[in-house]
Amino acid sequence: MISTANGSLEIQLNGKKLRINDSPPTTTLLEYLRQHGYVGTKEGCGDGDCGACTVVVVGQGADGKAHYQAMNSCLIPLGSLADREVITVEGIANGKLHPVQSAMIATGGSQCGYCTPGFIMSMFAGYYDGKVDDISIEGNLCRCTGYLPIREAAQRVTNAKADDDFSQKLAIAAPELLAFSYQDDNYQFYRPTSLNEVLSLLQDHSDATFIAGGTDLGLELSHHRREFPVLISLEAVHELKIFNITDEWLEIGAGVPLSQIEERSRGIFPSMDEMIHWFAARQIRNRATLGGNIAVGSPIGDLPPVLLSLDAQLKIAGQNGTRMIALADFFHGYRQTDLQKGEVIVSVHIPRTLPSGTVTRLSQSYKIGKRGTDDISIVAAAFCIDLDSAKKVVQARLAYGGVAAIPIRAKNVEEMLVGQPWNTVVIQQAKAALKETFTPLSDFRGSAEYRKSLIANLFEKFFVEFGGIETYPLEVK
Repeated sequence: MISTANGSLEIQLNGKKLRINDSPPTTTLLEYLRQHGYVGTKEGCGDGDCGACTVVVVGQGADGKAHYQAMNSCLIPLGSLADREVITVEGIANGKLHPVQSAMIATGGSQCGYCTPGFIMSMFAGYYDGKVDDISIEGNLCRCTGYLPIREAAQRVTNAKADDDFSQKLAIAAPELLAFSYQDDNYQFYRPTSLNEVLSLLQDHSDATFIAGGTDLGLELSHHRREFPVLISLEAVHELKIFNITDEWLEIGAGVPLSQIEERSRGIFPSMDEMIHWFAARQIRNRATLGGNIAVGSPIGDLPPVLLSLDAQLKIAGQNGTRMIALADFFHGYRQTDLQKGEVIVSVHIPRTLPSGTVTRLSQSYKIGKRGTDDISIVAAAFCIDLDSAKKVVQARLAYGGVAAIPIRAKNVEEMLVGQPWNTVVIQQAKAALKETFTPLSDFRGSAEYRKSLIANLFEKFFVEFGGIETYPLEVK
């Protein structure tokens, strides 16, 4: 391990080195900041939904260079920030207002002001990427000002040619994370940089919990629901950061943040492009990893349905070597997976080759939630249909989230579609079968009947969007 801390860790906060020796590594950054006088960072939901707690962390972008990245401080444990640079709203003025602050004042973008620091920090990160837009601030909610003046402020500073102390520091910042370990009488936190180190740590700490982006586990920390005596962070492991594109496969490391996948895989799989766009918000995508979204085994994870529809496979490593498993066989029950003790997901393999006889592939994904972005799915669906020259179905993959205890495919309907023409009659038959395929639960997001309707109607929507609209019998009522 390169950096070892016994009862303390160091971060760079607003340009100054800060040694933390009075808080365990499982303390969230938000909790630490507010307990130590950095109260510009606000606490709203504590769930990563509202953006009031947004800070900026120097991290590695899709281009391999250092970038200012907006993140929700309510979900980040201090251990994940060891030897990293953090900037809060108190640290951006440097004796005069930052351009994003001036823009917010000029447009009247703040009323009560509670959400304003979070908006400022999201805009700050976008400012140094040269683009401040709706995506930059999609993870920040405002309840009183209204978004028009905030969006006007963003438009004033977008495409700016940043040339100041912050841009100069960024140019020389080291984007890669170093290895780190922390031990005291109650907590241990490890951030290894190699897969061998991970497997070795698992031998010594069989009860350890993995943390990558922490956007799911962070909820447990934020609300003090559970204690995690031993955490192993995966975000610096080189083997988990790979990104390989061949004619046969797209291989994505389990530790690659979604914001990087969003940039690097764009245009390869349209259904993945679509779902990542609606996946939470920028602050979450900067932290969340593909492996984490799979490993938690949530029935409402957004990306598993997409990966199921694309026949993805997982590469898993353990003490006995590596193995491959189809994602369709990975989920066993609610939050139960095929991952064994001492194993870790290394990468996700998505095939790019088409089945024999296929001349057309139709693929898309859909997410239904209360809000467009920054929300949990009521139902997520992803479809992949391969057609031959006669427009008959060669292969069908219909995958859903939010309809069962696990992300799941409608295999009975897939089998029914194979060999059938891609037309309205067949789609109506498939719709009827889909309504009877799953038995979803009712909850505060939606009733079981509503979910059943979505299951069927989303597939019909897919058909209408991809080649069926000219033969679709519209009824006037």
